[in-house]
Amino acid sequence: MNTVLIANRGEIALRVMRTAHRLGWACVAIHTDLDADAPHVRAADRAVRVGSYLDINEVVAAARESGAGYVHPGYGFLSERAPFARALAEAGIALVGPSGDVMDAMGRKDAAREVAVAAGVPVVPAYALDDDPATLAYPVLVKAAAGGGGKGMRVVRSAAELPEARAAAAREAASSFGDDTLLIEKYVESGRHIEVQVMGDTHGTVLHFFERDCSTQRRHQKVLEEAPAPTISEQQRAAITAAAVALAQQCGYTGAGTVEFLLDNATGEFYFLEMNTRLQVEHPVTEEVVRARTASGAQRVDLVELQLRVATGEPLSIAQDDLVLEGHAIEARVYAEDSFNGFLPQAGRTSIVRWGSGDGVRVDHALEPEQEVSTSYDPMLGKVIAWGADREAARATLVAALDGTAILGITTNTGFLRALAASDEFRDTTIDTAWLDHHEVPAPDAGLARVLGAWTEVLLDTLPGSRHGAGGPWQADGWRMGADPAPDTVVLGDALVVVDRHRGTVTHDGRTHDVRLVSAADHTVHALVDGRAEHAVLNVQRDLVDVVHRGQRWVWERPDPFGDHVGTVGDGTLLAPMPGTVLAVHVADGQQVAEGETLGVMEAMKMELALKAPFAGTVTTVGAAAGDLVKLGAVLFTVEASE
Repeated sequence: MNTVLIANRGEIALRVMRTAHRLGWACVAIHTDLDADAPHVRAADRAVRVGSYLDINEVVAAARESGAGYVHPGYGFLSERAPFARALAEAGIALVGPSGDVMDAMGRKDAAREVAVAAGVPVVPAYALDDDPATLAYPVLVKAAAGGGGKGMRVVRSAAELPEARAAAAREAASSFGDDTLLIEKYVESGRHIEVQVMGDTHGTVLHFFERDCSTQRRHQKVLEEAPAPTISEQQRAAITAAAVALAQQCGYTGAGTVEFLLDNATGEFYFLEMNTRLQVEHPVTEEVVRARTASGAQRVDLVELQLRVATGEPLSIAQDDLVLEGHAIEARVYAEDSFNGFLPQAGRTSIVRWGSGDGVRVDHALEPEQEVSTSYDPMLGKVIAWGADREAARATLVAALDGTAILGITTNTGFLRALAASDEFRDTTIDTAWLDHHEVPAPDAGLARVLGAWTEVLLDTLPGSRHGAGGPWQADGWRMGADPAPDTVVLGDALVVVDRHRGTVTHDGRTHDVRLVSAADHTVHALVDGRAEHAVLNVQRDLVDVVHRGQRWVWERPDPFGDHVGTVGDGTLLAPMPGTVLAVHVADGQQVAEGETLGVMEAMKMELALKAPFAGTVTTVGAAAGDLVKLGAVLFTVEASE
């Protein structure tokens, strides 16, 4: 039995294991203390602890200890590190990938450029570093020769900007890659990122598996990827794929690799950018659309299977003419980040995790309910891939799959991805590599999520055993002489929402929605809202309502009406715990008060709340007067503690 150690974690480790197990291989996982109980560890036949996924000596030792004859690096971490490839070779262990020499040749943009020129592959017009800045045709791109991911890159639009841009790019490159070598190239204002999947064996054969379009990216980080490229002609496809094969042959490439090109929208010309000497994050879209014609019919390709077979020395068993395209596939990368708040990384513990499903939907992930998500590793949680007979069918399937994806407990970019995939710009293929850097995707409106959240809160609070029994303090008792039952008022954050179950309406911010419940089970509510089918996944807790609607997460606090106090921060500031009316103010600025003394009274939901001093001291702020309507979180009083 062959044994492979997967030198990675998360969804790619699980992805490799699925194929390896299907082929009868044994799988070894590595893990840090943080990942001791991670899904990839539980899925493996054996697991070995390492201090870091980046420690070459520890990973090689783990392979030796476990008896693994092969190491699959996945992507990221050590996957493109030539010293790692050489260390494995010295230990007599096969890397599922190219040699260290090939990584050296293709891992640096300047060296790879020379290989491309030798192979006759078009490259972006470049300038020498010592050329007179006044002679350059602007705009130009200054970029690091080493590394990737958009680091050490600056767009320069005039000779005056060049010195500062070069200095900044060099500093960033040195910090990120330990190498401040730079290139200066023509900058393509509007381009599409086209990349070609290649596979080479140890017998000299190199095949291409057609191309992908990864133009939808933000700051050089891919967001949506698709295959085949929707905007290129058959002539362009033939030229680009032939160039990729020529490049791979020139450097003696083995295993799976990706050759990236930039297609200039203005001229239709394409230029070599770089080669990734590993399996790509977006490889599933290729697997979903490429078919290998065999005697038993056309079969989907499994790129990981081909990687493993090539690593054992097997020749590629298919010919280029056997590979054909069928349909269209689009992938969306789900990250732990708040896309509508500066794309800030998110961390925490998931509560509910639901992934989209259905015909044409594939999800590669390693995320579970009640799982801790740390900022210690890459924020990607999973990938949602949709296949369709054509691009529009694939796009519709992807939107539906993202609608069905609900991750609660932490905020993700799923709502952003859903809005982007549903946009006219993505539909019409007008998004180029710079589009997301200059345009904003409109944030989803919270209205429908709030309607479904309020309706569900009332539904749950009327059930026996709810947080306040059968009918909490927010609920009217329903008894009105000669009249319909009274509606219920719900507080979600700083908003008041009126739910009238008898009439089937929800009112908020002056707008009334007609609501007809279809079903409610397993944290999922399906309803007709204003005649349109909507659904949401909810986690209603004592202190908050967590809602995901169309992929977007919304979290609202639920105030506790039985708490006979208001919100207090450490400096003695008293905040309104909910929207309401100030009924009375008993103190004035500068007045001495005792701990627990009532400073004022407010009313919310026809309940009176006493506003009490958190400690003895002097009132320094009176933020409201009797009769004032105040919002949630409004500053009502500040007390300065006595010495």
